[in-house]
Amino acid sequence: MANERRRIVTGHDKDGKSIVAIDGPPGGTVGTGGAGLGEVWVTEKTPEDNSSTGDRARRPIRLEPPRGGSIFRYFAIEPENPNVSAAEREAAAAAMFKAINAEHCRVDTSRNPGMHTTRTVDYIILLDGEVTLILDRAEVKLKPFDVVVQRGTNHAWVNHGPGRALLAAVLIDAEPL
Repeated sequence: MANERRRIVTGHDKDGKSIVAIDGPPGGTVGTGGAGLGEVWVTEKTPEDNSSTGDRARRPIRLEPPRGGSIFRYFAIEPENPNVSAAEREAAAAAMFKAINAEHCRVDTSRNPGMHTTRTVDYIILLDGEVTLILDRAEVKLKPFDVVVQRGTNHAWVNHGPGRALLAAVLIDAEPL
C-alpha cells in the first residue's frame, strides 16, 4: 500500500517478559497502487492464545475472518474514475472479490458492483479522505473519524472524493442473518 503503515505487535520472551515481536508494515497486502487491503492481525478463535508465536497476518488475504476469529486491517479506496464503464467496474469488482476468496459474498450487486454481505460485525473508521457507504436503501457520506458498525448488511464503499480514502477495520466472525 502507498504510504506504508507501521504495526507494532507485542509478545513475550522466554522469561515471560513483554517484548516487541514485530515492528514493520502490515503482514499481508493485496491490491495495486494506493488501493487494497493491508492485514494487521488475524485471530483464529476466541479466546485467542497469546502464547502463540509467528506473524498471524502473514497468510492468504481473505475478506472474512476464520470461524470464531477476527481480522484487523487497513483498506484504501481510490476515487471512482468516471471514464470506467459499468461493465469494466463489474469485471474489476468480480476479480477483486475472487482474489480474496469472497465471490460468495456478492449476493446482490444491483446498486453497485462492490456490494457484498459478510458473516461479520465490522468496526470501521475512516481515517483519511472521503467515502460513501452504500446500503440497499440508504447512502451515508463519511468524513474522517466517522465510525461505522457494519452488522452483516449488504454494502459497498465508494470514493467520490478527490483523493484516496484510508480506513481501518476490525472484522469479527458473527452468525449470518
